[in-house]
Amino acid sequence: MILPEPTHVPLRGGPVVRWGILAPGGIADAWTETLHRNTDQRVAAVASRTLARAEEFAARHGVGRSFGSYDELVADPGVDVVYIAAPHSEHRRLALLAIGAGKHVLVEKPIGLSAAEAREIAVAARAAGVFAMEAMWSRFLPQTTVLARLLEDGALGDVLTVTADFGAVFDTDPQGRAYNPALGGGALLDVGIYPVWFAHLVLGTPSAVTARGSLTATGVDAQAAVILDYGTPAQAVLTTSMLVSTPRRAAVSGTLAEVRLPRDFMGPGELHLVRDDEVLASMDDPNGFRWRDGLCYEAVAVATYIAEGRTESPLHSLDDTVAIMTVLDEARRQVGAA
Repeated sequence: MILPEPTHVPLRGGPVVRWGILAPGGIADAWTETLHRNTDQRVAAVASRTLARAEEFAARHGVGRSFGSYDELVADPGVDVVYIAAPHSEHRRLALLAIGAGKHVLVEKPIGLSAAEAREIAVAARAAGVFAMEAMWSRFLPQTTVLARLLEDGALGDVLTVTADFGAVFDTDPQGRAYNPALGGGALLDVGIYPVWFAHLVLGTPSAVTARGSLTATGVDAQAAVILDYGTPAQAVLTTSMLVSTPRRAAVSGTLAEVRLPRDFMGPGELHLVRDDEVLASMDDPNGFRWRDGLCYEAVAVATYIAEGRTESPLHSLDDTVAIMTVLDEARRQVGAA
């Protein structure tokens, strides 16, 4: 059996936009590095709360302009779209700041701390007529486009089971991003969002959420198991943890065949189409990318959407983001997360 071809946006040769970065942390480093190495996109400006930090980032990545305040960057006429890479707790505020200045925005996931914050960003962006998207980079990976096509074509039959898992060990500093409730800490918001997104991609919005888990001493969720029901025989079984590293696998099982993503399903990598444990067809990332290399796929997609005059992604809309955040809200409530 032959798999469908990936339908991701080509990394070079398409529209180019001028990017600005708010908050030059680790994810911004990885995002800028893969953008500059693998695409025609360029970061034009970076801002931090301290000018020295912005200047150091700019020197490291060849970025032309540095600002010591976020307000200065969003006012820069040489920036078309703002990538927000701050801690979760700052996403809403900075997204609204950029939107208010008339800038397009790509907001690191989760887009906010709750579905209510996601809705507020969506309302503001739609009112301003600017492009806005949560940076759910996994949706734009080549193997995800192949999975979406298999689902669209009915190649798996009736999908009845979705499984996905993401666990990683985080720094236990109670004031750090992962363990501090004020910074949006906890496994579900940070890494659990990927399994929930994956289930949403395949099965849509659930009719019921059941979650069990444990908490850290600071009150954030340390790990959780989530079952999603859909008013049909289909179910999604999802797990997440920030106490242990797990295989980070995902699978979609239907009555005709199964898709397996064997490792780091949220990043660029392999996909196998399987029937009765026999591998019918396989693919790998066409560029040989692994992990954060794949962040560049979403950037070229966003540049194309902006050039086309779109204000939302047809693959990961603001409504999709709100639906996923609603599931996370309920899972966190049931687990008792702060």
